[in-house]
Amino acid sequence: MSTPMIPISTAAPLKALYDVPAPAKLNLFLHVVGKRADGYHLLQSLFVLVDWTDTLHFERREDGALRRHDRGDALPADDLCLRAARALQQASGCAFGADIHIEKRLPSGAGMGGGSSDAASTLLALNRLWGLNWSRRRLLPIALQLGADVPFFVGGRNAFVEGIGEVLTPVAVPELRLAVVKPAVSIGTKEIFSSPLLQRSESVAIVAGFPAANGRRSEDSLVTPVADFPSDEANSSGERKGNICRDHQTQEIPVQQLYEGWGRNDLQPPAEAASHEVSTALEWLQTRYENSRMTGSGSAVFAIVRPSRIATQTAVQNAVQEKDTVTGLESNLKATPEGEFQELPDGWVGRMCRSLSVHPLRGWAED
Repeated sequence: MSTPMIPISTAAPLKALYDVPAPAKLNLFLHVVGKRADGYHLLQSLFVLVDWTDTLHFERREDGALRRHDRGDALPADDLCLRAARALQQASGCAFGADIHIEKRLPSGAGMGGGSSDAASTLLALNRLWGLNWSRRRLLPIALQLGADVPFFVGGRNAFVEGIGEVLTPVAVPELRLAVVKPAVSIGTKEIFSSPLLQRSESVAIVAGFPAANGRRSEDSLVTPVADFPSDEANSSGERKGNICRDHQTQEIPVQQLYEGWGRNDLQPPAEAASHEVSTALEWLQTRYENSRMTGSGSAVFAIVRPSRIATQTAVQNAVQEKDTVTGLESNLKATPEGEFQELPDGWVGRMCRSLSVHPLRGWAED
């Protein structure tokens, strides 16, 4: 989905910023390829932004205090948003504070990066609200201190992700329709990564070859090169500094291969073993869209929806709606105008999403 970036003046501090979006991400695949000496797992994944978002509002305070106000279910007392605000305030020496209001729409414990996205939008918004006007390169180290997924959202583009999540190679992904479902269960990330069922990918060479110089472009390719992320910088000794984002061409994977199950999520088997609800949600999508996969460490799952399936399902839904009027029968194919699925099992949430070409706040920081 081509989402217009939100322009904003950079001349001086502002009094408030309202309706600031924080979009979710999906992992189209996620391969565990190693483990560092400190215990962190090394991953390779394709992160894609989607149009399911939280909404944040920011009001500048003159007293330097940082306050969060939850518009909905209460969040942890010291969540990533407050930590992001505090980290930026301390790093910049800024005397301003902020009231941060959060409208939480993204499900927690889903593997969709909701908390990380909120933190990234907080960094980008306060950077403007306080008149700091720091570059993206200057914000990225703070983002990485907050969590492995936060740099991706600050970077603002779909990306091939490596390391523990901090090495980003930007990719252009054609617009995708994605059916996303979050069952009631939430599974702790620590439980997934400590599971004996978690196995290292045996096809590292395939994934490691993903960022390869390759100037070809096909009409049905999944990803194509993008060349405007901040590149790594090297010092006079040739050493890399802050290996956050890098810039090179990428291999193309036909979209059709993704429909047919290219790659996998290596965290999915431990999650399915931990809860049958994950398996049930995967089957729910598989039946309807002929593909399904978990995102992140779960428990949310998704399916890539073929254009032909969208047309067919629209026709079926229209027919069912007409039948409902007469018989009162219901169908779990229904969705609200906002794309939220109806007739899901108790405690489940889901919606039809579109991928985003860039983060809506991409223009809020120069590279």
